[in-house]
Amino acid sequence: MDFGTMIGESFAYAKDAVWEKWNRWLMLIIATILLGIPLMGYIMKVLRGTKPAPEVEDWGTLFVDGIKYIIVKIIYAIPLIIVGFLVLGAAFMTAMSGNVAAMAGAIAGMIAGVLIILILAIIIALFEIIGMVRFARTGSIGEAFNFTAILATIGKIGWVSYIIALIVFLVVAFVIGIIIAIITMIPILGWIIYFCLIAPMAIFFARYICLLYDSAGA
Repeated sequence: MDFGTMIGESFAYAKDAVWEKWNRWLMLIIATILLGIPLMGYIMKVLRGTKPAPEVEDWGTLFVDGIKYIIVKIIYAIPLIIVGFLVLGAAFMTAMSGNVAAMAGAIAGMIAGVLIILILAIIIALFEIIGMVRFARTGSIGEAFNFTAILATIGKIGWVSYIIALIVFLVVAFVIGIIIAIITMIPILGWIIYFCLIAPMAIFFARYICLLYDSAGA
């Protein structure tokens, strides 16, 4: 798996989606303003493997797909919410008791809780990423949680290649995050630029995930 090629193709795809396509870029900015819901619906089109980047049209469908996208994300987040509430909530309540020994235990519990949540988040992400593509391509929310099929797809990609691809994804996201942080330091203009870049960044990452999924030959 050529990760450099995947990054390059994803960047070119995102660039071609908006650069000199000013009307499309404007529509994507509007989609972002509308709580990002239609933007998520657009990202569903990208995850389906549409090439070149599709036009921003049929807003009703974009809203419906965007809402479905959010629902799937929320369902995947439920385990994290529950664990976070139980582990960190219990530690916080113990700390509030005022007992020094209990507070020390609560701090240790909170650290352990954060580690548990982090590990759980990583495990969930491994399934969620492929699940979201399956959902986009089948139109079935249930397929986002077809763990047997998800595991089969990851197996075809190769667990090592899959994990490395996600690490590359995180590194790129981190670098972009630093650049964006620097941009936002520019008064007013920085935030305007950032807001205009939200859609291209989302398209870039969605295309990368799309290519990763397709590498399985699924």
